[in-house]
Amino acid sequence: MSNLQKKTDIILIGAGVMSATLGSLLKELAPEWEIKVFEKLASAGEESSNEWNNAGTGHAALCELNYTAEKPDGSVDISKATKINEQFQLSRQFWSYLVKSNLIRDPQDFIMPIPHMSLVQGEENVSFLKKRFEALSNNPLFQGMEFSDDLEKLKEWIPLIMEGRTSNEPLAATKIDSGTDVNFGALTRILFDHLKEKNVEINYKHSVEDLKRTSDGLWEVKVHDIESGNIEYHTAKFVFIGGGGGSLPLLQKTGIPESKRIGGFPVSGLFMVCNNPEVIEQHHGKVYGKAKVGAPPMSVPHLDTRYIDNKKSLLFGPFAGFSPKFLKTGSNLDLIGSVKPNNVFTMLAAGAKEMSLTKYLIQQVLLSKEKRIEELREFIPNAKSEDWDIVVAGQRVQVIKDTEDGGKGTLQFGTEVVSAADGSVAALLGASPGASTAVQVMLEVLERCFPQHMFEWKEKIKEMLPSYDVSLVDNPELFEEILASTAEALNLNEKQLVHS
Repeated sequence: MSNLQKKTDIILIGAGVMSATLGSLLKELAPEWEIKVFEKLASAGEESSNEWNNAGTGHAALCELNYTAEKPDGSVDISKATKINEQFQLSRQFWSYLVKSNLIRDPQDFIMPIPHMSLVQGEENVSFLKKRFEALSNNPLFQGMEFSDDLEKLKEWIPLIMEGRTSNEPLAATKIDSGTDVNFGALTRILFDHLKEKNVEINYKHSVEDLKRTSDGLWEVKVHDIESGNIEYHTAKFVFIGGGGGSLPLLQKTGIPESKRIGGFPVSGLFMVCNNPEVIEQHHGKVYGKAKVGAPPMSVPHLDTRYIDNKKSLLFGPFAGFSPKFLKTGSNLDLIGSVKPNNVFTMLAAGAKEMSLTKYLIQQVLLSKEKRIEELREFIPNAKSEDWDIVVAGQRVQVIKDTEDGGKGTLQFGTEVVSAADGSVAALLGASPGASTAVQVMLEVLERCFPQHMFEWKEKIKEMLPSYDVSLVDNPELFEEILASTAEALNLNEKQLVHS
């Protein structure tokens, strides 16, 4: 047992895409700062960031219908979509900067161009999609989007989905070619390799057990070395909690006022993965449908071409599930353990409010493989059960908190940063759009936690992220320039037409 205290500047908890992004930004902005990373598992990007644990969509709101809500007057609100698109552009700029600085060797190891499509059926949905298309195509960020309700055109775009379709219901789709497939697991591993070269100390198989304030205002982090069994104590000026579903229990341990009255609700996911190369070859795109009534927004069904281990694959899902674990490798006591005197009423209120979600999750958990195949057949009418296997995806812990407009115990479906008033600790909670907007979310952490450095860092940030602090919607020329230069740096151009 060693009780030695070891000092450092920054501690990052969790070796996922968020810590990888924050660490990489800090190494560019303050190369002299000492950074330590603690990860419970044996390697980087094994939980939510892992390529099999998320949808791998570069979320830019090109195809996700839940980012464009229909207003009571029938018009479509695209403000959330433009915001997410602008945030994704920052990620593209940062990755491009890393490529140009030779810190990432081959962008194809983690990002590929792929058309993003939305597909709906039924008269009402078709009319919504058309209105959405009209609202978005007038916006510079969504230029190049096409809409079609012509069956022949749809057969060209999505032959696998159209083959054997007998329903006479109206169908429509939108398509935009500037979409991407991102392997966040590979990206996370690349970034951690780069951090290692920059002398960042990365400790795998080290589980953080506790966080306490010391008398001199530092954070003392109690770490369990899983292999040796030793307990170590590390102190730092700043701690970032980026442990995916494991972040909430650690945030609660900090005792900061901002951690009170926040709960978490874990939702697990399953994907179906095609094992038949002939079927995989017939589809090229990420095709998002509409969530069923009562279903949470993260359960929107989609059929995705993915590139994993440099091989083309085809996934359908996600099917939601429920497990009381906060991480795939977590404990069945996680959910109960997260209920504290300060959040019990928030949690109970959410339970009462979200009866339809609870019912939906129970139904999803009870689905047999055949029932799942039936849902898949709504997308691929000729799907054969033997061509598809089931993969369990990652756990997502949705944030529950009291909000002004939603009242007590409101379930949040976004990504959220919680930080101490003095900026000494920050945690990332929540799920989608998550990894796609990692750069924007980590900039928010920097702005909140290091306000005294932002002025001196600004020039470097602008070098890495030309659209930092600029609205791309209001600067269409800059957007076009950035889209073209990042597409070139990330090698997204000439691949647009290659279906391999």
